[in-house]
Amino acid sequence: MTGTALRSAGATTLALLVALCGQALAQAGEARPEVTDPHFKIAPGYLKRSDLPNSLVLLGPPPEAGSAALARDEEARKATLPLRNTARWNLARTDADLAFPQAADNFSCALGVKIDSRQTPRLSAMMQKVLSDFGLSTYGVKNKYNRVRPFVVHNEATCRADQEAILRNDGSYPSGHTAAGWGWALVLAQISPEHADALLKRGIEFGQSRVICDAHWQSDVDAGRIMGAATVARLQTDPAFLADLKAAKAEVKAAKAKRPLPVSECAAEAAALSAQ
Repeated sequence: MTGTALRSAGATTLALLVALCGQALAQAGEARPEVTDPHFKIAPGYLKRSDLPNSLVLLGPPPEAGSAALARDEEARKATLPLRNTARWNLARTDADLAFPQAADNFSCALGVKIDSRQTPRLSAMMQKVLSDFGLSTYGVKNKYNRVRPFVVHNEATCRADQEAILRNDGSYPSGHTAAGWGWALVLAQISPEHADALLKRGIEFGQSRVICDAHWQSDVDAGRIMGAATVARLQTDPAFLADLKAAKAEVKAAKAKRPLPVSECAAEAAALSAQ
């Protein structure tokens, strides 16, 4: 299949996912959120829209032109320039993929067990479900300010050319990818406390991948972590989530006893993260 055909197929798939999720939300009797990134329209999450943390309350506006905060964003971006076209850039490209099974597998090495629908089906399904909660939690502020992304401001390419058309029309602040990555890390740390440091470190790097990719400003990433953490806090009172969390803990424990992930399979990721 040609590159043009692949891009066309990808666009068709995203459009179908948007339509399917719109139908699911309508059937659930919820108002359809104004979401412009199809990654967060794939399936209903655990929380009703009215129960999501409110980014309009929790976050202020993005940095203004000429502010010290914007200067910090620019410095953070410049610091990542030497990483382009390196192993860390390639890892950032992989982190940009929120489709499953790749999205879950990004945390397999930190967890010490393969996260997929075969070995850890309950955990994989839970991670897909909370993805919607994490992403949707960012859209109050995202829609209000519709901040322009750094690759557009600087007329540069990102690490994912196939996603740029979508991102150009999707507000940069806060980062939904980061909300998801940090939220996943926090949940996984609950499931496997003995791997908490590695999981939280991976969650931090997942967010930093957005800066390295030139898809988000540093302040977008910082705000995304706030929304991810706020969503995890809210999930702690949801019975369905807590039931799945308990089941995932037992599932991961059994998977580790049966077949822990060999360190050799994680060598490339470890090298990329240590070479920054």
